[in-house]
Amino acid sequence: MSRVLVTGSADGLGREAAKQLVRGGHEVILHARDDARAQQALDGVPGATAALPGDLSSITSTRALAGLLNAAGVFDAIIHNAGIGYRERARLETEDGLEHVFQINVLAPYLLTALVNRPARLIYLSSGLHRSGDPGLGDLQWEHRRWDAYQAYCDSKLFDAVLAAAVARRWPDVLSSSVEPGWVRTKMGGREAPGEIGPGAETQVWLATSSDPLARQSGRHFYHRRPRETHPAVADRVIQDGLLAACYELTGEVIADSSGTAPAG
Repeated sequence: MSRVLVTGSADGLGREAAKQLVRGGHEVILHARDDARAQQALDGVPGATAALPGDLSSITSTRALAGLLNAAGVFDAIIHNAGIGYRERARLETEDGLEHVFQINVLAPYLLTALVNRPARLIYLSSGLHRSGDPGLGDLQWEHRRWDAYQAYCDSKLFDAVLAAAVARRWPDVLSSSVEPGWVRTKMGGREAPGEIGPGAETQVWLATSSDPLARQSGRHFYHRRPRETHPAVADRVIQDGLLAACYELTGEVIADSSGTAPAG
């Protein structure tokens, strides 16, 4: 039995992954942005152990969530599922003065990775759209570009895959992977999506719990339990370290390598 945290598990792929984990006999901790959504998550996943609140659009709230998670003990796996999509009509600024898609989709999983007790496995939700992402690090907050919600989402999913690869390189004792679940029928994916939600969550569950040698290959990107090629930026060490340095500048928290060395910035 594994002990697994699934962020963003009040609905969609996160809830489905949590259900599959419970059915597999694993201990599951849920997460949602506030107390009401956390209760909704618990109601939606019978058998889950607990649901913890934390607003990922706030650095303060994300830090508090990390504290709750560390108080709960060490996890065998963390699935960084929480995220928002590509239908945001305007650039929204969080309480921290940051662009909200980047903060929720990229900075929050970075901060939780830096602060939460290191698990054996980390899984980051990316997307096939990451291949349309722009790996440039010069305007992560969309302060100098005309807002494009679709591009902001693609960029964030590219950076999620970059983050997974960077963690795999810096923490060789942790299995760190990224996943593209496919275009599935969720609130984010929409009713027109061709894929079923069940298969869209299976790879995350497999990576979090399986002893399959393929599932234990760190630094890989997966789609339906098979490795898939990524945007070239994912394997670029300069981009990996640049993203880590940018996130460090925003949070003051570092993901150091096994020797304790922080990325140069």
